[in-house]
Amino acid sequence: MNNVYCIEIRDRAQAEAELKKIGCDSFGINHMAYKAVFRVLKVKSVTPTQANIVKQEMLSLGGEAAVTRGTVNHSVDKTDMLLMGTESQYKKLCEKLKLQPFKLNALAGAIERVINSLNAKEVYKIECRGKTLEFGKRTLIMGILNVTPDSFSDGGKFNSIDAALKHAEQMIEEGADIIDVGGESTRPGYKPVDVEEELKRVIPVIKELAMRFDVVISVDTSKAEVAKEALEAGAHIVNDVWAGLASEQMLDTIAAYDAAVVLMHNKRDNEYKDMMAEIVEYLFDAVNRAVSAGIAREKIIIDPGIGFGKNVEQNLEVMRRLGELKSIGCPILLGTSRKSVIGKTLDLPVDERKEGTAATIAYGIAKGVDIVRVHDVEHMKRVCRMTDAIVRGET
Repeated sequence: MNNVYCIEIRDRAQAEAELKKIGCDSFGINHMAYKAVFRVLKVKSVTPTQANIVKQEMLSLGGEAAVTRGTVNHSVDKTDMLLMGTESQYKKLCEKLKLQPFKLNALAGAIERVINSLNAKEVYKIECRGKTLEFGKRTLIMGILNVTPDSFSDGGKFNSIDAALKHAEQMIEEGADIIDVGGESTRPGYKPVDVEEELKRVIPVIKELAMRFDVVISVDTSKAEVAKEALEAGAHIVNDVWAGLASEQMLDTIAAYDAAVVLMHNKRDNEYKDMMAEIVEYLFDAVNRAVSAGIAREKIIIDPGIGFGKNVEQNLEVMRRLGELKSIGCPILLGTSRKSVIGKTLDLPVDERKEGTAATIAYGIAKGVDIVRVHDVEHMKRVCRMTDAIVRGET
């Protein structure tokens, strides 16, 4: 009889649970849980001096550290590193690095922040201008409300106030936690609209939503002027596909209204040297810019930007590696609903991509996503509930 098998340990909480199951006492659980969680961390662009010290210390702890050839003799100016070890080893590594020169104290702090971000958080809430969003208990649903004539999936269907409000009410009844109002299509080849036209499309709808429904309202815009008027009209979140880069006053405006923000990765081409590293770096930078502008870090949500600046293969790779975004320490929003990566993978038109969307949502939740942005709220709510029951133990 085979009495040996492998178990998967995702984080410290699960390690503690498994130790408890076998009857380990509280002292042993606290002492060993860190040893049961293995992490591979990528460190970008350190000097050979820094890399050699980190490698020496990591090896002394029984971990591993990979660097580029030429690091040991300083024949290269910079190197990336792959660190491999348990959380216990990282904890001891950071203690040692904090005693070292060459800015290694700062690196130790960065490693600690990433390790803590990767571990499951308790249920927590963020305040959005009088509304509350709760993360960690279940996946939140953001319903898409396009008040545009040319969106790729539903352009023209809801670009009257009555039609928009009726659709919003339907999505709320089906379980939407957030209604995301967009007045400018961002589909491939879209035609930009000016501020006045975008305001004319979204502001009346947001005003009516705020008066009629008890729901969190998001405005999908990259224009600071539109964001300001939307927040005045009652919006709670700004969903910016350019992460504050397209409009100079965007982040300051969001901070002034104490709103939450979604910062999405975007790019005008799909050329990368190290795609996931560049996406993570972009989002880290976006978060830092937002915090510097005065936005509370706990009100920042990140989005990997599926379908933006990425081809089909790249989008699929981002999906496979969504868990890496947890390193940033912010809630993750995933927007895959009916997108071309699904259509091209399955060779299906826009109106037949529901099952493909469901697959991406289920996988995304398993990888740590907190919010999904969808067209088909009723069906995707069911997908979320079933996946949450598996992943989070919530029904």
